[in-house]
Amino acid sequence: MSAIEKLSDSKNVFLQMFNHSSLQVYIYQPAGEDLQQPHDRDEAYVVISGTGEFINGNNKIEFTAGDFLFVAAGVANLFINFTNDFATWVIF
Repeated sequence: MSAIEKLSDSKNVFLQMFNHSSLQVYIYQPAGEDLQQPHDRDEAYVVISGTGEFINGNNKIEFTAGDFLFVAAGVANLFINFTNDFATWVIF
């Protein structure tokens, strides 16, 4: 079963897929709106599918599948104007 299928089956928008010591990997697929709050750890995103815009602190950029995005701990970040098929890996 693919990560997207596992996420869908869980009925959640955020699902842990891997955990080892200080490394955690999640899959994230917000439905219509990104409700994240700043995290206390650095995080990286690898976009699986979809397009949209990403706000990282005071910066806003466009993203597409395959893009890598980094957010420092404590920095407000948000995905906006994203397509319905948007999904991303989240790495802490």
